[in-house]
Amino acid sequence: MSTKNITTPITDEDIKSLKAGEMITITGEIYTARDAAHKRLCEMIEKGEKLPIDIKGKTVFYAGPCPSKPNEVIGSVGPTTSTRMDAYSPKLIELGLKVMIGKGRRSESVIGQIIKHKGLYLIAIGGAAAITAKCVKSVEIVAFEDLGTEAIRKLYVENMPLIVAIDSNGNNSLVG
Repeated sequence: MSTKNITTPITDEDIKSLKAGEMITITGEIYTARDAAHKRLCEMIEKGEKLPIDIKGKTVFYAGPCPSKPNEVIGSVGPTTSTRMDAYSPKLIELGLKVMIGKGRRSESVIGQIIKHKGLYLIAIGGAAAITAKCVKSVEIVAFEDLGTEAIRKLYVENMPLIVAIDSNGNNSLVG
């Protein structure tokens, strides 16, 4: 099976072309955000506040990286269980979030929003956090620094290996 190389921002054409079960690599900017950051973003939306990042068309990696060691860009960075974000993801998808990276299954409401808004859910390989860290070339905290490891970070990644779990038509490689 060949691997497709995708760059961010991921275009609508790229999203339409990717099918559940395909292996891809991503190069470009992505953001980390876990449940505490998702909760805070949704609270800001409810209050009508401006978000600290423009999520429209962006890719979010559900991860909280470990602190980096000397001479490293980032510590181990592996995927968080995606269902922890399911209460918040539909609202963010409605506002333009296109691609989510995590591990595990997604709720029917998230899958419905992926289909409606033509997005993607990708899975990162669990247990490979040290390997994934080698794909990260730069990191910057961009919001919620007080959340520590759960702060939102902007990463620049090169050839991060992923699997299309749920494509824009709702086909799901995690079923079965």
